[in-house]
Order: sequence, then C-alpha cells, then structure tokens
Amino acid sequence: MFLEVKSAQYIKDFKIFLEFNNGISLTVDLENELNGSVFIPLKNKEYFKKFSIHFNTIEWENGADFAPEYLYQIGNQQNINFQN
Repeated sequence: MFLEVKSAQYIKDFKIFLEFNNGISLTVDLENELNGSVFIPLKNKEYFKKFSIHFNTIEWENGADFAPEYLYQIGNQQNINFQN
C-alpha cells in the first residue's frame, strides 16, 4: 500500500494535523523541516497555512511539498518524543 495524505488541517505555528490512508492521524510540526530555497516562503506563517492536498500529499503554491512517508515518519518520531 502506498501511503497517502487523505486530509490535512492547519493547527497553529508550523503544525498540521494529517490523516493518512492507513487510518493513522498525526500532528506534524514542520518548523525544523523548512530547509532549502523552496521552503523559504513557508517560513512566513500566513503562507505556510495556505497548503492543499495534491498528488496525495500536502503542497504549497510554490510547488514545495513533503513526501507522505516523510510526514508520517516525522509525525511518529515527534509523537514518541512528546510522550517521553
């Protein structure tokens, strides 16, 4: 099964609540993941909020996106760190 983002909702700051096609939902904080020139505009929170689901992941107007597997991995790792 290919992992896909089924829905996404902006929460606050650089956090997005994601629902995946495997039934798992995670909150992902992308603040420390905005590296590289394509992600510079996303450091503006107003711009960051304006994403959509395109090709089964979240994408911004400038074409910046993250693979759903990467989002899932980050969300799982952040959740483990939050619980400890």
